[in-house]
Amino acid sequence: MLNLLDFTRPQLLAWVQEELHEPRFRADQIWRWLWQKLARDFSEMTNIKKSCREELANRATILWPEIIDIQTSHDATTKFLLRLADGATIETVLLPSVDHEGRTRWSQCLSSQVGCPMACTFCATGQSGFERNLTVGEMLGQVLIGRNHLHDTRPDHPILRNLVFMGMGEPLLNLKTLLSALEILNDPQGLAFSPRRITVSTCGVEDGLKALGKSGLAYLAVSLHAPTQELRAQIMPNAARLELSRLLSILKSYPLKSREHITFEYLLLDGINDRPEQAKELARIVHSLSGKLNLIAYNATDSDYRTPSEERILAFEKALWKQNVTAILRASKGSDIDAACGQLRAKERRKHKTLPPDIA
Repeated sequence: MLNLLDFTRPQLLAWVQEELHEPRFRADQIWRWLWQKLARDFSEMTNIKKSCREELANRATILWPEIIDIQTSHDATTKFLLRLADGATIETVLLPSVDHEGRTRWSQCLSSQVGCPMACTFCATGQSGFERNLTVGEMLGQVLIGRNHLHDTRPDHPILRNLVFMGMGEPLLNLKTLLSALEILNDPQGLAFSPRRITVSTCGVEDGLKALGKSGLAYLAVSLHAPTQELRAQIMPNAARLELSRLLSILKSYPLKSREHITFEYLLLDGINDRPEQAKELARIVHSLSGKLNLIAYNATDSDYRTPSEERILAFEKALWKQNVTAILRASKGSDIDAACGQLRAKERRKHKTLPPDIA
């Protein structure tokens, strides 16, 4: 049965007019019920005539992912393990912050695939392998769950402010679906997020970068994690198939809006990529693109990698400062729960013995 959350607005309009033989305004009503009023059943759509609601129920569904586990950290970071219609599982995370007026605002980290084909050696998701791409409804169903959990039902004063496609999967390898999801997110009658409040994080996919830049639907973050091609190939083997020099060349021509910058994400791994001389190499990359830099201290999983000491992190930061690069060290959130990408899913799969022995 059709899941209406998989439809873009033009697709829903065409379906309502051609299949239900209803007028355009009916599609607009349904659209607002789906994305702004968080309806989960057609019976909730009280301004739609009963015969139409019955026809909708006979021919379609509104299918949100199923919550099978929630973990909440002492810092209020909240991680959801979600089950999809075919039994596959994904994760999404709500991250709290406090604005300048002392109000709590939330960001959400979204998954784009079940598993990930990039096989980054430090990532629990990458080590679990790739199953499939998510649909539009599965991507955006995570946002609906986040808003519902936060009782965020006022688009004019949202509690959930920012979205980052930085969860499970490589978003640009699910490009067509990602762009459809971004259209719904940008739609004032849909989820109504400004592009400046949406970030797509990628390891680097050439065609996808070009398409995302052309769309103007989101900001870009690049998961760099190494300042040289050799080290990138060691810790990010599949991502490094796009040579670092080629990636930087593509980024130099990436279309940016006024006051917009490309953000580089750099995960600090103890003894691997956290030496001061590597900071100097990283600074040259950031300067060459007038980029911004986010440093992230590794959230230890079951891998052989470790979190650098505070002394090593400070030494790395000082080396960047000497090169006139200001980096934001992202505060570690959810360290007391399975907050790193893929951890909660991996634990669930081990429990049910669905991982191969070399991963479990």
